[in-house]
Amino acid sequence: MSVRHNLLAILDQAPCYGYQLRAEFTRRTGASSLNVGQIYNTLERLERDGLVSKDDVDAQGHVYWRITDDGSAAVREWFDTPVERGEAARDELAVKVALAATLPGVDVLYLVRAQRAASQGRLDELTARYAGVDVDDPASVVGALPLSASLFTAESEVRWLAHVEERLSSPSIASL
Repeated sequence: MSVRHNLLAILDQAPCYGYQLRAEFTRRTGASSLNVGQIYNTLERLERDGLVSKDDVDAQGHVYWRITDDGSAAVREWFDTPVERGEAARDELAVKVALAATLPGVDVLYLVRAQRAASQGRLDELTARYAGVDVDDPASVVGALPLSASLFTAESEVRWLAHVEERLSSPSIASL
């Protein structure tokens, strides 16, 4: 996730201070993974790069940040550029399973089945949460987009693990 671009996109709407950025990020995405220290470190780098500038300070001492023209251009470019996904080889689970399949003494099928059960549990939990989305409330629908992405990712992982179990159960693989 590009914290830098997320903050710029929010600042492109209006100047904010750090805690406001965090609250807006959470409100708009449903994710709460940003800490305030990370936000301020990112803001300082964005200022260094000429994408934001410090603005007014309110009566409570909050320093507001304002996006620059270059920052707005960076936001437009970010939204116009497709996200590139990493290779599966960088995926921790894929690497763990591949390594386990080639090491003596590791019960790779046990590992895959245990992971599949855990992943199915996560899928069930996400499915239950997603069922609670109010489809008549546009804010609820938009807020649930990251949740639906997690749900589809979990569904894909469960399918992939079933595929792996089938492949690793073949007699030709057992001889590795």
